[in-house]
Amino acid sequence: MMKKISNTAFVYTIVALVAGVVYREYTKVVGFSGKTNLSLLHTHLFTLGMLFFLVVLALEATLKLSEQKIFNGFFMTYNVGLILTSLMMAVRGFLQIQGAELSKAVDASVSGVSGVGHILLGVGLILFFMNLRRTIATK
Repeated sequence: MMKKISNTAFVYTIVALVAGVVYREYTKVVGFSGKTNLSLLHTHLFTLGMLFFLVVLALEATLKLSEQKIFNGFFMTYNVGLILTSLMMAVRGFLQIQGAELSKAVDASVSGVSGVGHILLGVGLILFFMNLRRTIATK
């Protein structure tokens, strides 16, 4: 399980680095200098992806979090939530850079999918803390 968590942190690191480069270079190429959600993606992926899973890795090494039955539920829910949220940040950011006029339906759709991602992140965090509390209670 430690390898899986470590690999997850590493993948988020790579994706965060790529997101930062894409934002920087793409905005230069198209001559965009305004505010965009794409600029936030880099730090969100580092913090909610890499840093969070490095903390989970340290807790796994010391407490064996994965021995609890809900660990896999936390792991999947949190990752799906972070991926959905990140994808929608990227979509909205690219649309902002392009200056696209969004219909109310498209704007609501992007917001809705992002909202689902945020909800899954929240559920994932609750499962994480339930897992952590149960693990500590058994020690």
